[in-house]
Amino acid sequence: MAISTAPTRERVPDDQPPAKAWRMLALGVSAQAAGSLFLSTPAYLIPLLHLDRGVPLAQAGLLAAAPSLGMVMALVAWGAVTDRYGERWVIAGGLALTAAFAFAAAAAGGYVGLGVLFVLGGAAAASTSAASGRVVIGWFPRSRRGLAMGIRQISQPLGVAVAALAVPALASGLGIWAPLLLAGALTAALAVACAVGIANPPRPAAGPAADGGRPFNPYRESPFLTRIHLLSALLVVPQFTLSIFGLIWLVTSLNWNVTAAGAVIAAAQFIGALGRIAVGSASDRVGSRTRVLRWVAVSGVVVMLALAGCGGLHWAAASAVALIVASTVSVADNGLSFTSVAEAAGPSWSGKALGIQNTGQFIAASAVGPGIGALIAAVGYPVAFALVALTPLAAIPLVPPRDKHSP
Repeated sequence: MAISTAPTRERVPDDQPPAKAWRMLALGVSAQAAGSLFLSTPAYLIPLLHLDRGVPLAQAGLLAAAPSLGMVMALVAWGAVTDRYGERWVIAGGLALTAAFAFAAAAAGGYVGLGVLFVLGGAAAASTSAASGRVVIGWFPRSRRGLAMGIRQISQPLGVAVAALAVPALASGLGIWAPLLLAGALTAALAVACAVGIANPPRPAAGPAADGGRPFNPYRESPFLTRIHLLSALLVVPQFTLSIFGLIWLVTSLNWNVTAAGAVIAAAQFIGALGRIAVGSASDRVGSRTRVLRWVAVSGVVVMLALAGCGGLHWAAASAVALIVASTVSVADNGLSFTSVAEAAGPSWSGKALGIQNTGQFIAASAVGPGIGALIAAVGYPVAFALVALTPLAAIPLVPPRDKHSP
């Protein structure tokens, strides 16, 4: 009897992602973190613009919101391109464009030109949001997607943390151009890395069309995706309120110096990154994204009210702790909602659905800068924080009762 000498391949359990998946995840996290650094840079220019150059807070907030406006304009288009052509060149090309606009912004002479370049750079950076989410969904099995998407979601707080540490110091010491050059250099480097290292995930064969030949459309199947989009837009309001105005609140109302306040914001972002991983892993263990999402929404109400109370009492140290906790809770829903959207939309719709998801969030985020800035000017920080708690409260009844998975 012949004995085969062919090497045997150890069977990998179905719930174990391939080794390549972790490399894709690392590149996706790095790419979106670099993009987030660019997107966050205007928010951390507010102390320089408002305190040193006399720009009104509402106008400085409008400049900070400019990249989010650009993202709103481009997210669905990037998602559709990703659905059709794949993730690799969407991510790499978008980062290359982001770098070009960041370098141009560093050389801009006026605030109007700077705002336009921030809008264009935000539109370019939108490429990483939908495409990197598809990479995670494509390479990881369902039982590991909560953890993987939680890791992927640390990219945004990591980018914000780097911005909180680097932008105020660079801008105050050298000028606005310095942090923009940093953002341009990092996005350019990641564009090259992603062009070389990212591989598009394998795509399953297209399933049968729904309803006797009508193409599958998850938005016609149920209101699940619409509910997730709406509640996510509400939950993003506390997140951007704290990321845009947390630093200036510590400096102007609680008398922190800029460096110490930046360290508090950076700590909040790093802890928030760990919280996203923990929440994503919890959704895998619980077996439900929506159940954990409801917990996060309820917690959001509590922490914003606690932050308002500490600020109203002028407890400087307690306010810093409350800001860190509130910032951690305010970002915890993102990975859950992204995973829910991608799983419900399916491979043929996930890019577009994630683009719509991001669009709703960034429409809300675009309004936070000027809207909450004007609210703070009218009623002060503590009352404004208490009113922001109404947005997670309104999100609670929108959480679907159970998860949905596409065919």
